[in-house]
Amino acid sequence: MKTLTTISGRQIRVSANYFKRTFTIKTESGKYRTNKMTKEEFQSCLNNTGNDWQQFLRSEDYYKV
Repeated sequence: MKTLTTISGRQIRVSANYFKRTFTIKTESGKYRTNKMTKEEFQSCLNNTGNDWQQFLRSEDYYKV
């Protein structure tokens, strides 16, 4: 699990499930899981920053766990 920090100082913890090609994202407001991604999307997201994940949570490509 990686702990990332956004520009605003928000802590985001992210763990990858390589088999299912999903990510679990934990913030102070909850725990979220991405929908299954393509191999290319998944590989690209492995390098996401805290700000990238914060932006991702503004989309609808995840669900609350």
